[in-house]
Amino acid sequence: MTALFKWIYELSYRFTQPNWDSNTVPNEVVSLSQRGGRHGRALDLGCGTGTHSIYLARQGYTAVGVDFSSKAIQFANKKANQAGVKVDFRVGDVTRLNFLQEPFDISLDVGCFHGLSKSERTHYAENLARLIRPGGLFLIWAVEGQSRMGIGLSPEEIEQTLSSSFTLDNTKQDNLHGRASTWYWFTRQ
Repeated sequence: MTALFKWIYELSYRFTQPNWDSNTVPNEVVSLSQRGGRHGRALDLGCGTGTHSIYLARQGYTAVGVDFSSKAIQFANKKANQAGVKVDFRVGDVTRLNFLQEPFDISLDVGCFHGLSKSERTHYAENLARLIRPGGLFLIWAVEGQSRMGIGLSPEEIEQTLSSSFTLDNTKQDNLHGRASTWYWFTRQ
């Protein structure tokens, strides 16, 4: 992700309620929680203000949320405290997850992957493959096509990037946040 994108996201969290941060949990995240058995370890990549991480913690998961925005993580910690749940929120780069070592049972990404460059997506996929246990589940939501800001991917790009370590189980077209998008369910090989 370019420095410009990082700056835009950081400013958005500091001065507005970003439109992507709706504080609602999509049905697909609920489904992931249920499919994962509502226990074990959960990783939320690009967690923003922690809505999905907090939901997973409430469902019984040991949740870890990672986002590069320190302001988003500050809000996430406050929201978790208010919700009365413990979530391990970390400021970090989703393409450099060396600070995480223990395997995860489920992982999700609601709108982070599609903003990364091709080389960043490759590093992201390598880290994800290392961190998700075999048989573990990964849910990703991504905008299709390219926006004015260069955000978006084709389904082929997502599948190609993840196919060496993950099997695509299912897809579902959506219009989350008013954008043509797709949910992808993967299983770690």
